[in-house]
Amino acid sequence: MNYCSHCGARVSLRIPEGDSLPRYVCDHCHTIHYQNPKMVIGCIPQWEDRILLCRRAIEPRHGFWTLPAGFMENSETTAQAAARETLEEAQARVEVGALYTLFNVPHISQVHLFFRARLLQPHFGAGAESLEVRLFSEQDLPWDKIAFASVRKTLQLYVAERRSGAFGFHLGDILPAPDQQTIYSAAPPNNFIP
Repeated sequence: MNYCSHCGARVSLRIPEGDSLPRYVCDHCHTIHYQNPKMVIGCIPQWEDRILLCRRAIEPRHGFWTLPAGFMENSETTAQAAARETLEEAQARVEVGALYTLFNVPHISQVHLFFRARLLQPHFGAGAESLEVRLFSEQDLPWDKIAFASVRKTLQLYVAERRSGAFGFHLGDILPAPDQQTIYSAAPPNNFIP
């Protein structure tokens, strides 16, 4: 950041008085510009025993499969964001259910949340950010072509729990490993909020 969005003057990166982290601070009007993690919100749309996935038409991970998800907008709830992203990316309407996974992805300053969801009708199509949208049975999921670690882990948990018939809530971290592979660590049970 070079200029203040409030007055247009130059900004400096420094620790403001009373703070502990470097922030962009306007040298003229002294506005502090906070930068916080982005919320990526999506869902697991299910129709009968199949899951709806989108093949990405944009970077990152162009051509790979993902759950419909994207950045939360101002003035919407997380459930509204999940439904909107599904409509935009898959042209599908869903009934959003319970929050299923929440993954902290600190190395890219994001938090990924996925809800369980039910397709209202088996009508869908490729939105502007999707090359293709398809319902997958469990045995046909394209595991080697899944775009993101948070989506892969969400699908792994979902498939396992669907077999047992009992769904929980999962909280964890997605961290880069030294060899550039992504690893998942589950939060200890005492970190769950009742």
